[in-house]
Amino acid sequence: MSDNTVVFVVDDDESVRKALARLISSVGLEVETFPTPKAFLAHRHPDRLGCIVLDLRMPGASGLALQEELARSGADLPILFLTGHADVPTSVRAMKAGAVDFLEKPLQDQELLDAIHRALARSRELQAARAERERIERLVATLTPREREVLALVVAGLPNKLVADRLGASEKTIKVHRARVMQKMRANSLADLVRMAQAVGIQPQAGDLGKPGPKRRSSPRP
Repeated sequence: MSDNTVVFVVDDDESVRKALARLISSVGLEVETFPTPKAFLAHRHPDRLGCIVLDLRMPGASGLALQEELARSGADLPILFLTGHADVPTSVRAMKAGAVDFLEKPLQDQELLDAIHRALARSRELQAARAERERIERLVATLTPREREVLALVVAGLPNKLVADRLGASEKTIKVHRARVMQKMRANSLADLVRMAQAVGIQPQAGDLGKPGPKRRSSPRP
């Protein structure tokens, strides 16, 4: 496809792998098949956009074990589970761990294809979100330590006066820092800045909003 998506099929049954590969490729999707989770992990390309059609029960590592391994590695690959031995606790566990679907065999071809297209759409969303996080992280890296402190307090909702109090600076100085933060982060509004901060997990440390800042020294009178 134009967006370089691929559907990975992991199933220990060769006849099932071949049937799924024929079906998936018949609608113009690229497909790669693997007989075991180990084989998939050994040959997958982390930068490929796509999804996994994953058998639940296989000799050796189970489909759930592969799901857990991918989660630990931070892989953005939506998973569709296929199983002929469904039970409620297992399906709940799989869905809570992020599976986009849990399908029971046998199933209609169109049902599977619809689920695959939903998973690929989710994969594109995850890729876009990751790219946005990385963009914001690069912008945050341009801030000075004091600008990062100002950013955290501003997005927490504190006005300049209280930010100045927390950081022991003048309100005028905080206004300058705030303007620089907006410029460096390329934020068009406070709402935009808040969204960006949330995307990368920026927030004030516990207690920062409630503790008084260091007292500013008064300038000596002439």
